[in-house]
Amino acid sequence: MSDHSARTDRVASGLAACLPALHRAMDRRVARAYHVPKPPEAQLALLRYVEGHDGATVREAAEALRMKPNNVSALVSLLTEQGELERRQDGADRRIAHLHLTATSRRRIADVRELETGVLAEALLTLTDGELDALGSALSALGSLQRAVRDDG
Repeated sequence: MSDHSARTDRVASGLAACLPALHRAMDRRVARAYHVPKPPEAQLALLRYVEGHDGATVREAAEALRMKPNNVSALVSLLTEQGELERRQDGADRRIAHLHLTATSRRRIADVRELETGVLAEALLTLTDGELDALGSALSALGSLQRAVRDDG
């Protein structure tokens, strides 16, 4: 095994162990601090997608989130009933609906994002300057890794 291959395996193993644990720990901390039950991750993912892609269709959201359209459609129905999303019919093709966040969901997404940022900022304060610098330097690489994993899926 080459040195590069061994390093790749070590980093892959470390990330595979660390990232899900980090996500679960953050999720628990945010859920404890959130004033209402935190929406499940699939709902948050859809709401965040629509936040960044106002007017997206169910099909576009499903493709972007790597979910089945019928699952996204069910989430849209639920979130519409809960007052989190609005469905507006396309002017040219009435079979197509465009998704828009409600003011309530915009506030909730902002609240969750603020809590997540706070949890991470608090934890980052416990790191050494070197550790903080290393994480800052790794952000670009993690973004590239995210795209590579996503594009291969």
